[in-house]
Amino acid sequence: MQILRKQTDFKFMSLRRIAFGVSTVVIAIGIAALFVRGLNFGIDFTGGTLVEVSYDESVQIEGVRDTLKQAGFDDALVQYFGTSSDIMVRLPARDAGAKLSSGVMQALRQPYNETLAESRKGAAQQCVGGAGAGDCRVQMRRVEFVGPQVGEELTEKGGLAMIYALIGILVYVAWRFEWRFAVGSVVALVHDVLVTVGLFSLLHLEFSLPVLAAILAVIGYSLNDTIVVFDRVRENFRKIRRGSVSEIMDRSINQTLPRTLLTSITTLLVLLALFLLGGEVIHGFATALIIGVIVGTYSSIFVASPVVMALGVTREDMMPVKKEGADQDRVAP
Repeated sequence: MQILRKQTDFKFMSLRRIAFGVSTVVIAIGIAALFVRGLNFGIDFTGGTLVEVSYDESVQIEGVRDTLKQAGFDDALVQYFGTSSDIMVRLPARDAGAKLSSGVMQALRQPYNETLAESRKGAAQQCVGGAGAGDCRVQMRRVEFVGPQVGEELTEKGGLAMIYALIGILVYVAWRFEWRFAVGSVVALVHDVLVTVGLFSLLHLEFSLPVLAAILAVIGYSLNDTIVVFDRVRENFRKIRRGSVSEIMDRSINQTLPRTLLTSITTLLVLLALFLLGGEVIHGFATALIIGVIVGTYSSIFVASPVVMALGVTREDMMPVKKEGADQDRVAP
């Protein structure tokens, strides 16, 4: 943690070409994965029925798949949901959600009811209220249904939300600083989004509505970090009379580096806790944020400032504009 206690003197700008090369390769791989594999959209976007089921004991996932196939649910996607006794069944949209969920539960409970009938112990092992053994041993925790039209609308509006956010950021930073800084910040944010989405495609992770919300949160996090660096760059341009643009950029990043690392580390600790302990529902959200925080910290150092430098920012661009006649107004009685 020594780096957080004293002023560092890393030459970040001397590594900008290497950083650009690494970012280009990673983004190219991600875009290739998007074209080849696409995104593993959840039912939020594709439409369908999701059923969460809880067993009273551990269950083999292969047996659940075979049971559903025998019941006619050949296209069901079955996976564990947190523990070996909790599973999640996803089905593409075809019938009403209530009809599908009832069929799924009936198919999963049937083996337990048949076993109980064969053993002739139904009367002794019935659940409270007269329910069958299958109703007690296999319980439905949650069911969700999203129609295809709703999924298409979410996809469209989610993409538009991201585009509007980037346009708003471009306008704000151009007004707050200078157009080169606006371009640099937007390039860094687009870099973060492409890397995060590309990794989700490459790893075939589920892309759901919470993941989209996490990506929008990453845009805000990365922008905040970039604005802190840009504030220091502008301040140093006005204070330091000697020194090249590269040297001023390096000094500004080094001065904000302890704050950047401390913020990123503490944020990652919280996100890791969510990832490990938050359960399957929040797993995708935490994964997207972990990737986004790491990539956003990298881009605020190795993407945003180098882009501003490549666009030819000078000391004069950072000097406050003097109003005409301001000197005469001071002298006038």
